[in-house]
Amino acid sequence: MFPEYRDLITRLKSSDTHFMHLFDKHNLLDQKIKNMEARIEPATTVEIEEAKKEKLQLKDQLYVILRKASGAA
Repeated sequence: MFPEYRDLITRLKSSDTHFMHLFDKHNLLDQKIKNMEARIEPATTVEIEEAKKEKLQLKDQLYVILRKASGAA
């Protein structure tokens, strides 16, 4: 996710607790979606779609933070 911001992500994960929380939540949700799609974790199609929407919202929030931080750097 966002390879162009790899170094900035590393810095923010250690210095910005809000960013770290969003990043961790995004990754956990990504794994949960993979498990649901692989039928390792039971879920309906609607639940999978809702999880994907939540993951996308988190990604959007992370991107906004990254863009602001890159502009301030």
